[in-house]
Amino acid sequence: MDYKDYYKVLGVSKNATKDEIKKAYRKLAVKYHPDKNKGNKEAEEKFKEVNEANEVLSDEEKRKKYDQFGENWQYYQQSGDQGGFDWSQYANQGGGQTRYTYSGGAEDFGGAGFSDFFETLFGGGGFGSSQTRGKRRGSTRTAQVRGEDLSAELSITLDDAYHGAEKLFDLNGQSIKLKIKPGINDGQVLKLAGKGYAGSRGAGAGDLMLKINVLSDPVFERKGNDLYTNMNVNLYTAVMGGKAALRTFKGTINVSITKESQNGKVMRLQGMGMPVYGKPNQFGDLYAKISVDIPTGLTEKETQLFQELQKLRK
Repeated sequence: MDYKDYYKVLGVSKNATKDEIKKAYRKLAVKYHPDKNKGNKEAEEKFKEVNEANEVLSDEEKRKKYDQFGENWQYYQQSGDQGGFDWSQYANQGGGQTRYTYSGGAEDFGGAGFSDFFETLFGGGGFGSSQTRGKRRGSTRTAQVRGEDLSAELSITLDDAYHGAEKLFDLNGQSIKLKIKPGINDGQVLKLAGKGYAGSRGAGAGDLMLKINVLSDPVFERKGNDLYTNMNVNLYTAVMGGKAALRTFKGTINVSITKESQNGKVMRLQGMGMPVYGKPNQFGDLYAKISVDIPTGLTEKETQLFQELQKLRK
C-alpha cells in the first residue's frame, strides 16, 4: 500500500487555498467523469483518485490530519502510540466514521470506495470499523445519490443581451438549448435543472449553473440598464441646430440638436436603453454624448468665410 500525494493528484501546492482546490477538483472531475469516458478504466481510476483527494483536502479536519500524519502513516500505524498520538484509537473511533462519510462519486464504480491508504489513515472513511470494513468494501452500495451540480460559462454579445437569444451548445457530451431573456446582466447565473452530473442508482442529475458573460460592445457602454454612446454631429448642425442620426438597438433614429450645442454635451433619450430583465416593456435610458466633427479639406471660399466669421467674433 503506497502513500498517496493528494496535492499532486489535484495539481496544487501544499499551501493551496480552498478555492484553488475546488477549482482544480472541478476541472479534473469534468475531464475524467465517467459520462465522458465510458469504458475507459484508466479515466475511471483517475476520477476515483481525484474524488478521494478532494474528499481529504476540501475538509479542514481531514486535511490537517493528512498534513500531520500522511507521509508517516506506516510509522504511526505500526507504533500505535507515538508522540502522544494513539493511532489505533484514531483509526477506529466511531466519531471518525461519521465525520468522514464520503459523498462523492465512488459509488458509480460498484461501491469500490476509497483506497486502502485512505481507509487506513481515516478509519474507513465512513464505511465502518476495521473489523467490518473488508466485508462492506466488497459489497455493492444501493443508496441513491443525486448528481453534483456543474458550473460553466457562456459568452454572448450585448446585442444578444438586448434582444434576447437562443443558444445551442454542447457540454459534457449533451446538447443544450438555452433561451436567454432580454436584459440579462453580465455575470448573471442561470440554473438549468437536471443538466449537471448524472446521479447514481437512478437518482436525479444535478443542475447546471451557467454564468453569462456579456462581451464589451464597440459602440455602447452598459451601466446597469442604461447605455452610453457617442453621437457625431457636424459643426454646422451643432452651431445652427438640426437633426443628427444616431444608431440604437431599436434602429437608427434622428435626434434633434439644439442651436449652439457644445462639444461633449450629453443628451438623455428616455426608454432607449437596455430592457429590464424579467420586466417586459421596461427599459433604461440611452445617454448620447455629442462629438462635434470639425470640417477638413476646406475650399478657398470656405476658408474666406471662416476668416470673416473669425473677424466678426473678435
